[in-house]
Amino acid sequence: MVEDEALILMDIVGQLKAEGFRTYEATNADAAVALLEAHADIGLIFTDIDMPGSMDGLKLAAAVRDRWPPVKIIVTSGRH
Repeated sequence: MVEDEALILMDIVGQLKAEGFRTYEATNADAAVALLEAHADIGLIFTDIDMPGSMDGLKLAAAVRDRWPPVKIIVTSGRH
């Protein structure tokens, strides 16, 4: 789960854990890439579009698609 808003991150991670998923948390794309490098078992990323740092969620999705093609990607936004 990649989300820079702490309450949203906690809520979604809690829901995913309640459904039996193992989760890793990142507050920006750089942290998400580090997690992907460290944990070969990651099969899905769920990321927000608007995030601080070197990449937003769309750029992160493109980087993941190029470097880890088997990883599924969900990109979302809270903006209207």
